[in-house]
Amino acid sequence: MRWFPTNGPDANAKSLKAADSQSKARAMKLSDFDFDLPEGRIATRPARPRSSAKLLVAGPGTLHDQIVRDLPDWLRPGDLLVLNDTKVIPARLSGMRSRQGAQGLTKARIEVTMLEPRADGTWASLIKPLKKVKMGEVVQFSDDLSATLEDVADGQGVLRFNLTGDDFDVALASAGAMPLPPYIAAKRPADEQDKTDYQTIWARNQGAVAAPTASLHFDDALIRALKARGVGMTFVTLHVGAGTFLPVKVDDVTTHKMHGEWGQIGAAAAEAIARAKVEGSRVIPVGTTALRLIETAARDGAIGPWEGMTDIFIYPGFEFRAADGLMTNFHLPKSTLIMLVSALMGRARILQIYDHAIANDYRFFSYGDASLLLPDGTGA
Repeated sequence: MRWFPTNGPDANAKSLKAADSQSKARAMKLSDFDFDLPEGRIATRPARPRSSAKLLVAGPGTLHDQIVRDLPDWLRPGDLLVLNDTKVIPARLSGMRSRQGAQGLTKARIEVTMLEPRADGTWASLIKPLKKVKMGEVVQFSDDLSATLEDVADGQGVLRFNLTGDDFDVALASAGAMPLPPYIAAKRPADEQDKTDYQTIWARNQGAVAAPTASLHFDDALIRALKARGVGMTFVTLHVGAGTFLPVKVDDVTTHKMHGEWGQIGAAAAEAIARAKVEGSRVIPVGTTALRLIETAARDGAIGPWEGMTDIFIYPGFEFRAADGLMTNFHLPKSTLIMLVSALMGRARILQIYDHAIANDYRFFSYGDASLLLPDGTGA
């Protein structure tokens, strides 16, 4: 274990808080959340085994270079991990549009990324090139799976697939590819291995088009070690949408509008979280998706069963009412997720943590390494 002490467990914390206070005195700018990330730090494949990835344990004044399998050593008996059990669908499809015209039969290759289901059974989707498909035309993805374009709005197409239910799931699993984030897809195409790698071992509620990536580090051995330590685990569902990759386009970050995502906290999870808070145990979400969901449900000061759409935007100044820490991967510069972790730890402290990660060869983004952020200190 490498430990990087400063002048005490809270050293630099006061100066970092002062720096954050100064930044709050003026409008928060997008540039406040920027940092230089070398291209080589972007992971294109996960660590194997999953729990062999690096883990940077960060408190207000200490940094510890660890491995994910060491996570139980940094948690206390009674601590509660909140895990997202959403299941990623293979939402990338490649198909063919056929059209009979004056020049005979013409075909065009069409790429589709399914974004989110709609109440009427259709799917909002990105279609490339959209101009190559007319209203009412069919795109054939496989012998079994096809979709008809029913509408276009805000640069997205609305597709109705020819299958529903289990038949749709089976056909999609065969024809589709995992919707890797743009920064990975730009480097390599998705393959069969991603159907395992880009899915948590407990995924069960189908509907996400992006993975809750902090949870990708968990394997059976780590789960057993956490249980032996006396760490509790409970599951919530947030179907991660493609909006998680949308860039922030406003200079004043407080005016940014988040994309809505559907989530659910069942009675058992709500009871476990509430009990942990009453008993003084720490509630630590695994991933920003789980954190955003429980903080949505806790806005009234108490947490109970909850279901609906959340577009909660967490940035510095946010008052956390449910989460006492966070396990998460390392995020993109100028993203809503770097703003979220800045809200938890302080912007100046997060930039310090990220400087350390870059200098010490941590791997970034969805298939990268992890951090355990504990704003009240790292002592287990």
